[in-house]
Amino acid sequence: MPNRKNHLIAILLFLIPLTVTAGSSVWDKSYQLAMKGNYSEAADVLEPMVRKGNDEYALLRVAYLNYLQGNYSDAVSMYERAVRLNPESIDAKLGITLPLMAQQRWRQVKHYTLQVLRLSHWNYVAHVRLMIAEQGMKKWQELAKHARQLAVAYPSDATVLVYLARAYAWQGNVQAAKVAYEKVLVRIPGHIEAKRYIKDHVRP
Repeated sequence: MPNRKNHLIAILLFLIPLTVTAGSSVWDKSYQLAMKGNYSEAADVLEPMVRKGNDEYALLRVAYLNYLQGNYSDAVSMYERAVRLNPESIDAKLGITLPLMAQQRWRQVKHYTLQVLRLSHWNYVAHVRLMIAEQGMKKWQELAKHARQLAVAYPSDATVLVYLARAYAWQGNVQAAKVAYEKVLVRIPGHIEAKRYIKDHVRP
């Protein structure tokens, strides 16, 4: 019996590295193809895993590869599968906003970013993409309020201040927009948009 047990252990130890190597080679091949810009082939390599429907990372990866190819509807569909598989996935809910933004489907972008923010209240990426959606929907008051709140939470961030300035500018509040853009220039002295707006709104 001891010899048989040792024999089984030896077989298992022999199989483990083979399994890891086989799995790793598939991913390695996909990554290498993606690095060369062959996104379609990189996705095809992972298709057997996707067909099984229970490999979350494969779904996320193929969704992103579809996004990189400009196959936005396919990317959305794949991300939706990932969300159904794991409703708590912040990765999937942020991921799906990429093809949705590319399609300018702003209400759905807002839907998914709000879901993320319910899970992670100060998630920076979700807040930025929500501001992009608010801008896309021309919700200038909402955007201004949102950006002001974020400026308190992220006082060193220039991106938030850019959206705040845009919101003020579209509401016709030139002075407030200039103040926000001046704060942008403190953080990024060469910021083109901020410099142009201030230059164009110099009092004679």
